[in-house]
Amino acid sequence: MARDRNETNLLLELIGLGSTRDRPLLGQRQMALLRQIAVTGSITQAAKAVKLSYKAAWDVVNAMNNMAEQPLVASATGGKHGGGSRITEYGLRQIQLYDTVEGEYRRFLGRLNEKVHDVDELVNFMRRLMMQTSARNQFLGRVTGLNIGPVNAEVGVDIGGGDHVTALITRGSVENLGLQEGGEVYVLVKSSSVIIVAGEPKLKLSARNQLRGTVSDCKKGAVNGEVTLQLAGGKTVTATITNASIDGLGLKEGDPAVAVIKSSSLILGVAL
Repeated sequence: MARDRNETNLLLELIGLGSTRDRPLLGQRQMALLRQIAVTGSITQAAKAVKLSYKAAWDVVNAMNNMAEQPLVASATGGKHGGGSRITEYGLRQIQLYDTVEGEYRRFLGRLNEKVHDVDELVNFMRRLMMQTSARNQFLGRVTGLNIGPVNAEVGVDIGGGDHVTALITRGSVENLGLQEGGEVYVLVKSSSVIIVAGEPKLKLSARNQLRGTVSDCKKGAVNGEVTLQLAGGKTVTATITNASIDGLGLKEGDPAVAVIKSSSLILGVAL
């Protein structure tokens, strides 16, 4: 029976509704928050029940309201900090629909268990392929450290090959993403946020992240060009800089260089 449940969870993740191990079903935490708001009539009490901070709970509610065709949660008299909150009729319908769809998928996928084998590795691979973003630089890493302050947090990430980066994000983002040490995380960096320094200088900069490598590609466009560095561990990082900068730095393939990235320019994400 345990094996059947495990395989069902793997299949649920494969189609985007569920997860392996301890990953929640897609939207499960959001729906849990909505249910608690419906029961308690309070964002504060609902946040405590699902183990979110008050601010993080409001961020989730606002995000859901922005994505929905109609508001799911409405504030009663008194506003965010004074009155209560209530689930709208539309919100109640979404909870009911979610429960129905989740149940039907579980029953359907349960019948497929015996036909699918060794899907754990496939699930992880498919989950990585499903993410699409305009950010040119994408790394899969693991959280190595969390330094959480009252408002912001520093997140250390091992991106493999001996390279590490530090991201500066809000405390609310840490909670919303469910970041924990050892957890898998995606690191996204726009190419325009990467600064290239030629050579192998030892730099003292306010920018936290310095990735050393070798120029593997250097292409000029009409005004700007792209410079790609091959890092020691085999990963690459691409920067968009002006043609004048490429000429001024004298960059060419095979030259050593450093990619400098401010910690606030890193975007973190997790697979659902």
